[in-house]
Amino acid sequence: MVRYDERDTIFARMNYEVDSPEYCDYYSRHPELKEVDDELRGKPNLCDSSAPSYDPIEASEVRSNFSLIEELGSLCECKPSTDRLHVEPSSITDLIRLIARNSGADLVGVAKMKPEFYYSYRGRHKEHYGEQISELLPYGIVFAVEMKREMIDTAPAMTAMVESSRAYLKAATIGLGISYFLRSLGYPARNHMDGNYLAILPLIAAAAGLGVFGRHGLLISDRFGPRIKLGLVTTDVPLRCSQPLNVDLERFCGNCGLCSRECPTSAIPGNGRELDNCNRRWKINHELCYSFWRSNGTDCGICMKVCPFSKGIGFSQFSKSPDKML
Repeated sequence: MVRYDERDTIFARMNYEVDSPEYCDYYSRHPELKEVDDELRGKPNLCDSSAPSYDPIEASEVRSNFSLIEELGSLCECKPSTDRLHVEPSSITDLIRLIARNSGADLVGVAKMKPEFYYSYRGRHKEHYGEQISELLPYGIVFAVEMKREMIDTAPAMTAMVESSRAYLKAATIGLGISYFLRSLGYPARNHMDGNYLAILPLIAAAAGLGVFGRHGLLISDRFGPRIKLGLVTTDVPLRCSQPLNVDLERFCGNCGLCSRECPTSAIPGNGRELDNCNRRWKINHELCYSFWRSNGTDCGICMKVCPFSKGIGFSQFSKSPDKML
């Protein structure tokens, strides 16, 4: 499996200012994306006052939450203590899980980090553009924060984006707490949070048993469906790893298709999974998806809202009526 380049993500591409060195470099290598990206870049930004979803109070909260997250970014990487304490894998794993839950995490897992879980190069911000990611810490503590159903049910209104921003901020602070604790024990620990990721969190969360992927490309958890935001701390503390879930949603999502039908830009495929980078998955058209974000002024959330798993059906029902569910 080839490692994914963060420079290719839609969020990184939208940060490239026209005629900047990053812009010129990226589109010299990907001229096929320049026209569509320039068109997207020309649309109003999220929370813009001209957007149909705009609410001045809610937009202020969204901006303030993401501003705080950006300010916290400098704390993601700090040096560990020079005094390393011996820890036993099982007991330290249990303690980290407890710390995460007491800090507000609703789901917690641990995964052995594979190279393909990490981006190959950074690209979200110009100060790190093109930096190769070479420090591949071996363990990932991944956790999820629930987004409240009553808030997500308002999607694509700005109320849903308020909840999204709150969850991102909560995940950021949980991860900072865990990473500071591990560094106090003398171990390297890197917090990964919105706008400051070195790894692909949904892949790690799936490996750690937090959920499985649905047609809409989102990770679906048993308890909350796709109504979650993820956080991650990578470290070399020896940990006890979780197991992935033995659940396959291909038949269920193939029969359902609600997210595909409700998507306002048809960004979610109506057909089956395809082979992509050694994995079979539903391929989302990220440019179409993001175009609605910019047109509406929010991060949409319609697919999350309409997903049956957001309503609480849970994976346990698969064993009760497998022919119906799978």
